Amino acid sequence: MKVRVFYHDKCFDGACSTALFTRFHRECVEPKATYSYHGLVHRAGALFNEADFLGDENAIVDFKYSASPKITWWFDHHLSAFLTPEDHEDYRRGMADGRYAMRRFYDPTYTSCAGFLTHIAATRFGFNAAPVAELVKWADIVDGALYESPQSAVEMAEPAMKLTLIIEATADPTLIPRMIPLLTEEPLAAVLKEPFIAPLLPPLLERHEEGIKLIRERAEYRDGVIYFDITDRQLEGYNKFIPYFLHPEATYNIGLSKSSFRTKVAVGSNPWTKRTPEEMVNLATICESYGGGGHARVGAISFPPDRSDEARKAAATIVEELRAHERGLAVPGKGAGGAFR
Repeated sequence: MKVRVFYHDKCFDGACSTALFTRFHRECVEPKATYSYHGLVHRAGALFNEADFLGDENAIVDFKYSASPKITWWFDHHLSAFLTPEDHEDYRRGMADGRYAMRRFYDPTYTSCAGFLTHIAATRFGFNAAPVAELVKWADIVDGALYESPQSAVEMAEPAMKLTLIIEATADPTLIPRMIPLLTEEPLAAVLKEPFIAPLLPPLLERHEEGIKLIRERAEYRDGVIYFDITDRQLEGYNKFIPYFLHPEATYNIGLSKSSFRTKVAVGSNPWTKRTPEEMVNLATICESYGGGGHARVGAISFPPDRSDEARKAAATIVEELRAHERGLAVPGKGAGGAFR
């Protein structure tokens, strides 16, 4: 059996989820299967190519839903998992009539897709999750931003953080597929020492320091919101916690960056904010209104690389809405402000 696994590319949770799916599928479904891995990225336009679903089984993990009948497995935990209302309806119908009951799984309450996938594999298929506990732990920490402090998120001390840096920065399409089989077979510290991985780290740590310097120069902080534009630099893979390291008092952060295939508006909230959940804005909803998505506390919007002006306009609008929201909270007795789309 040939199994093709499609995953959220350049994402630690995406790589971990793929490794966990592989181990689960081999141990609980088909021991003789062979696996190939294909990264997917959020971009403007179509996210899937039906012609790529060539496996005897095709799985999607940690990425948006596809209604294609060729998809035999799907696991996701994003609030904005469905690209269209029709996709959501297809999922509902399939669950109602039993077609998808044991093959497509969705729960946005889980911190990481890796944690969700492992729970389903263990409780429904008898998968032994004990040997992969370290991987699930760090997928939760990285994807849920469950760090003790901004310093711990930026200093890159742990092997998982170093691997995240490599995964997010790589331009080599073969690197993550080579890494995936190792993630459930070796401790993360051992994966980091692999000969095809270890030499990549020193220049990335140097670039990380440059990223801190650049964002310090570009970041504009006002009314609880950080904004910066680095579209003139190829630095999309920057550490997402640098803005909060530089401005720990901030509630939200909007970063505009550019790569070869998109202009990205990253919209995030400070994991260490003193705001209550009731005071926070659902960022997935904001991003969805521009064709993006994510989680309640972090999301993103992708524009074609030649439409940076549109991305910049959207970012400016979101910045002003979030600043208005924060100003509203600062007025005693006044409800949350901001005319969110």
